[in-house]
Amino acid sequence: MNEHDRWMRLAVRKALAGVAKGQTPFGAAIVRQGRLVACAHNQVWQRSDITAHAEISALRQAGRKLQTLHLKGAILYSTCEPCPMCLSACHWAQIKTIYYGAGIKDAAHFGFNELKISNQQMADLGKIKLELHAGLLRRECLEVFQVWRASQAHQAY
Repeated sequence: MNEHDRWMRLAVRKALAGVAKGQTPFGAAIVRQGRLVACAHNQVWQRSDITAHAEISALRQAGRKLQTLHLKGAILYSTCEPCPMCLSACHWAQIKTIYYGAGIKDAAHFGFNELKISNQQMADLGKIKLELHAGLLRRECLEVFQVWRASQAHQAY
């Protein structure tokens, strides 16, 4: 297993842990210099906070752990293509490399209210350099959505 698969599988496990706690099916991990800095699942329902997406939660953890707002050199692994809010937060944190599994169209297919703009389109419009790697372990990431759909958490959504 390569390093990228390793970190994405960690994000998948975290997303599944979130689903088991009644959350939506998203997970994210932040890695810098080959070491895990933070890993989180979506906590929107748990915290009654619409901004508590997995990526935002991981960014918050990473900032506290490293005592900095800037995560230059870090890589984000997300089970789903980040939404515009999460991508903007990554930009402000200076994360320039993102790997994701499922796409925004996949999330929309499962009933999530996604904006129809891809990360690449946002990067192009904002004229930012961003290294995007789509579809990493996509099948495994889609399985998290399927587990969520079959769960009680899906009923609350």
